[in-house]
Amino acid sequence: MSKTTAKSAAPTPSAAAESPMMRQYREAKEAYPDCLLFFRMGDFFELFFEDAEKAAAALDITLTRRGQHGGEPIPMAGVPAHAHESYLARLIRKGFRVALCDQVESPEEAKKRGGKVLVRRDVVRVVTQGTVTEDALLEARANNYLAAIAEAGGRLGLAAVDITTGDLLLEPSDAARLPAQLSRLDPGELLISERLAARPEIAAATADYGQRLTPQPASRFDSENARRRLEALFGVETLDAYGTFGREEVAAAGALVDYIDLTQKGRFPRLAPPRRQASGALLEIDAATRRNLELTRTLAGERRGSLLDAIDRTLTGGGARLLSQDLASPLTDIAAIDARLDLVGLFAGAERARLDLRERLRGLPDMERALSRLTLGRGGPRDLLAIAHGLDRAAAVRRGLAEAEPRPALLERALADLEGAPDLAATLGRALDPDPPVLTRDGGFIARGYSAALDELRTLRDESRRLIAGLQADYAKATGIQALKIKHNNVIGYHVEVTPQHADKLATAPHDATFIHRQTLGSAVRFTTVELGDLEKRIAEAGDRALALELSLFEELAGAVREAGDRVAGAAAALARLDLAAALADLAVARQWTRPKVTDDRRFAVEGGRHPVVEQALEATGERFVANDCDLGEASRIWLLTGPNMAGKSTFLRQNALIALLAQIGAFVPAERAEIGVVDRLFSRVGAADDLARGRSTFMVEMVETAAILNQATERSLVILDEIGRGTATFDGLSIAWACVEQLHDVNRCRALFATHYHELTTLAGKLDALSPHAMKVKEWQGRIVFLHEVGQGAADRSYGIHVAELAGLPAAVVARAEEVLRALEEGEQGSSLGRLADDLPLFAATRERVAAPKPVASVSPALEALAAVNPDELTPRAALELIYELKAKAGET
Repeated sequence: MSKTTAKSAAPTPSAAAESPMMRQYREAKEAYPDCLLFFRMGDFFELFFEDAEKAAAALDITLTRRGQHGGEPIPMAGVPAHAHESYLARLIRKGFRVALCDQVESPEEAKKRGGKVLVRRDVVRVVTQGTVTEDALLEARANNYLAAIAEAGGRLGLAAVDITTGDLLLEPSDAARLPAQLSRLDPGELLISERLAARPEIAAATADYGQRLTPQPASRFDSENARRRLEALFGVETLDAYGTFGREEVAAAGALVDYIDLTQKGRFPRLAPPRRQASGALLEIDAATRRNLELTRTLAGERRGSLLDAIDRTLTGGGARLLSQDLASPLTDIAAIDARLDLVGLFAGAERARLDLRERLRGLPDMERALSRLTLGRGGPRDLLAIAHGLDRAAAVRRGLAEAEPRPALLERALADLEGAPDLAATLGRALDPDPPVLTRDGGFIARGYSAALDELRTLRDESRRLIAGLQADYAKATGIQALKIKHNNVIGYHVEVTPQHADKLATAPHDATFIHRQTLGSAVRFTTVELGDLEKRIAEAGDRALALELSLFEELAGAVREAGDRVAGAAAALARLDLAAALADLAVARQWTRPKVTDDRRFAVEGGRHPVVEQALEATGERFVANDCDLGEASRIWLLTGPNMAGKSTFLRQNALIALLAQIGAFVPAERAEIGVVDRLFSRVGAADDLARGRSTFMVEMVETAAILNQATERSLVILDEIGRGTATFDGLSIAWACVEQLHDVNRCRALFATHYHELTTLAGKLDALSPHAMKVKEWQGRIVFLHEVGQGAADRSYGIHVAELAGLPAAVVARAEEVLRALEEGEQGSSLGRLADDLPLFAATRERVAAPKPVASVSPALEALAAVNPDELTPRAALELIYELKAKAGET
């Protein structure tokens, strides 16, 4: 690990003052200065010095002191070794890296080295946010990617791997595309060379990753060394068999492999061959758009209420992760999209097949992650059982779908992969107990009848235990002490235990055994006998030999799983794809969604479109969602949408973006009909907030996001914009919104939905031939407004802002005064309105005095007189230009 922490390691004391244990600790800590060091001591993992202080604060555990260093007490904190994973999970989530320094030999092995020596300890694993494998540290329904950025030949490459599933992705990148690519992967940890991290454009692109960013030495990103590492890992002479990769992509992938080797200490997970994600193969969505559309998290950061939450009906961990992947990476290839739609369509139209499949998938164990743990040497008996059950289910699913008609291409591929490894499944089925323990060291997970040698040892062990019971009965009868018991503990082993009042009887008992005193307690006295000692030795030997053989059998079975890893992974992937297709079909049938038609042109025609999340929320309250059409054909590819707040403009904008996205992941969509020309980039600027960390106001955030849209949108893009320019002065905002509409229409030439309160923009319809004004319908009734949530052609006649304020609960006096002010402002030109309001509104009075008060000159300028009579809100661009010439002429008269 390359990152260093100023005070993370303990100062180096003199050799004479340092104990052998602390010397062993210091050597391990110096090798991993950027990590919290979990140092194994007996039944605990201990932390010392600054590590202890950090861990105690992060975990809310007791900080104690042990011994001295430099005359000062050494801070110490510890966690039980048997429960360390829960503490580890909390530290990892808080951004810490943890090095596990464990015993690598037993005390008996240490004694063989002679003298009074310490048990050897070494770091066996470094746990980081991108390399965790334990279920307690992972989200079951989401991938955990470790990503790397590299540069070679002046080009950027991006690679990502999920070591819990073996998925390895490579793709080209550049500084402009990098933020969107990273937001798609949402990596748990991001590797970057120290040199590359110092470049301003890269630093800006990775600024949001903070504690997830792990700088590495530039030497670990060498493309030639990376190529050799990858070829050795996959056992090939060249990577060309997997695709054509640029040096920059290979360098990034090589850095991942190097980092995994470093953190896993030589153990390596099973990785699938690298997949290249070609440029343009995916619908690009930047981080702001993902956030604004609430694809996987709401703006409050919660899963509940997001699109993912609304559409996720998957039953397996693998299916849920695949849905998250697909939602993050919509396709642009029509053939691939149609292939997914064909599979969803099959299950949507075959209810019996869909229900049978979902029943078989219910409760399916996570084969992918079990396989990863077994490959890394961290698996247990239950991971073996998960593989066995998973393969059995795969075979059952294959049989159930064998007669399905029609047979889409993805179904054919899945059926081939579902064959899995029947020989392995049969072996595991015979070998494993149906209810195995969590830990391998506990034994008892190999089924009886699988190994004759193990059965014999177990019989000997169990028979000896029965002899113990018989011996107890004999001793009780011979001594006449019915309360006599033979017990066992880890300190003195098997022993005879009686109450103190019966202790003397054992010395004179008429029995062949000689009772030897071992221990006296307040409530019991303990003895042993030669016979009992011999029996205990036989039991221990039989138990040890049985456990050793069982552990050996475990390694054999785990080795068989590793050998069949590709077939196991293939079956797991096929089950995930089928789970997702059946889940999307179940959703489509339940909610009456329709299959979209995805085309290679620029059409966008949606009839009866609905917002999937809002509709679901309304159904829960018994309300009905009002569906709306949207046609962004060539003659009306930009809709200018006006209407009051609360009328549904933002919902309408978002629902059309989500319909396009759902269509391109291969899902049915919430509409009566949908024809979508492939979207290459999706942009959304709906709502904004301050970015205090970067010193940006709400308006600045809005402008940054809008700039990205105007600079990147193409003719095939879909843009939704809401209330551009509202965060500044009225005329500034109107000018910006005006210019943005013209840019989208004339330069970007994309499909767009543009919602605004600037009604003046509707005059652009006469200038821009592809601009179509639309409005949210509102009905006034008995002095109140009713939102119809319907979209109609034309422009809204007013904003109804005061009505909305009244609905929000503003005091009646405030509402009445606002209406009075509004009427005054709407009468005639603004300057005279300000004059009439000056006496009542000091703010307007100050404005009039500051802006309209004439300078102390002998006479008023004709130009100023003409300007005072102008209402800027009523000027067209041409009239404004003519006014400038007129004012210039009048100014020349003075």
